[in-house]
Amino acid sequence: MSTKNGDKIDIAYGKEEKPPLPQSILLALQHVSVMIVPSTAVAFIVAGAVGLNAADTTFLVQMVILFAGVATVVQAYTVGPIGAKLPIVMGTSFAFVGAMSSIGASSGLDVVFGSIIISAFVVPFLLGWQFKRLQAFFPPLVTGLIVIIIGLYLIPVGMEYSAGGVGSDDFGAMQNIGLAATVLAIAVLFNLFLNGIWRVLSIIIGIAVGYIAAIALGIVDFSPFYEAAWFAVPMPGEFGFSFEAIPLITFAFLFLVSGMETIGDMSGITAAEGRSPTEDEYRGGIFADGFISGIGAIFGSFPQTSFSQNVGIINFTGVMSRHIVGIGGGILILLGLVPKVGAIVTTIPDAVFGGAVLVMVAMVAASGMRLLFLNIEMNRRNMVIIATALGLGLGVATVPEALEGMPAGAQTFFGEPVIMTGLSALILNTLVPGDSSPLFDSVETTQPVAEPTTDD
Repeated sequence: MSTKNGDKIDIAYGKEEKPPLPQSILLALQHVSVMIVPSTAVAFIVAGAVGLNAADTTFLVQMVILFAGVATVVQAYTVGPIGAKLPIVMGTSFAFVGAMSSIGASSGLDVVFGSIIISAFVVPFLLGWQFKRLQAFFPPLVTGLIVIIIGLYLIPVGMEYSAGGVGSDDFGAMQNIGLAATVLAIAVLFNLFLNGIWRVLSIIIGIAVGYIAAIALGIVDFSPFYEAAWFAVPMPGEFGFSFEAIPLITFAFLFLVSGMETIGDMSGITAAEGRSPTEDEYRGGIFADGFISGIGAIFGSFPQTSFSQNVGIINFTGVMSRHIVGIGGGILILLGLVPKVGAIVTTIPDAVFGGAVLVMVAMVAASGMRLLFLNIEMNRRNMVIIATALGLGLGVATVPEALEGMPAGAQTFFGEPVIMTGLSALILNTLVPGDSSPLFDSVETTQPVAEPTTDD
């Protein structure tokens, strides 16, 4: 099905459509290939900061992949009120990395997982339960800005991958830039100039060509595949559970960030249809964020949240079928239970993923802009809110040292670009009279305020 009008992108497959199985599997693999390395990278980073051995690190990676799959399937098909019935790919967000690394190193992973379990069940549940009352506070002006900042602040991550990955010995080497450029060029050119299966699979084709080129250059390390086990069973309580007040408050703040990211990502997905998410979609998506994160933490998985890169895939390819994403969740579950298979994906060099991640996160930002342009008037009030929210969000993203004078907890909270953009947009939109304000939306303006003009 192809749809095009002023409110929608070209939709190749709608939310309820089921492409042929072989094509669906390839499209699902495209989603998996884009999110699996960033998601598992969180486990590697935290494991390194905490000082885990190879076996415990492998277990963490396995659990992250397994519960990303479980959460993705729940989002696509729902379990009672949990899940949005939207093509939401779930994974571990980088928003949690700093807190998990520092708290894990100082207090232990038992405190990390104990804090995640409590905050995951409490914060998203309250946010989702009361979302009918809160929905008016998240109009397209606010959610669109959240989508934009999610894409913009991830662009440096795409560039770092493209250069070879932070800390790599060949960071910025021409072969890395060349691989990333090859993937980027194939994805963009196939998307713009080809039709049908070649367009919707443009990203995975680009990654496949880049991977083959990397093998030919001799820079692919297959040791993770040889060292991985064939089958592994999840075990609850592997790292234990403990509870401390400050870590608990910190993770509660971060789950607020996660909820705002999910709100923004759901808006980015439904923007492909020229609409905002429904109340049930919002509530179910937020419930899934928390419930699966809490269950996953019992088994040693880090928090699961919607993955913005995959929102970009939907808007880039026009493939919005939740059934494809459901298949992707099943693939992730398989990879989590069979580490040997999952390890193949981890052999793909960062630079190959960089070319795909770069265009995907930028597409997320573009979809947020589109959400604004289609739903709000670009008057002075709204433009000031946009400028302030993006200025603060990008400010803390690019110059985090500016907050060094604050207490550690305040740095963690206000140092998150999504929090700074989302909260500033939320506060200004609520308190400043205008059509999208939940406090003043009944106020009619008979005489619009004239913009200042100059005669020169």
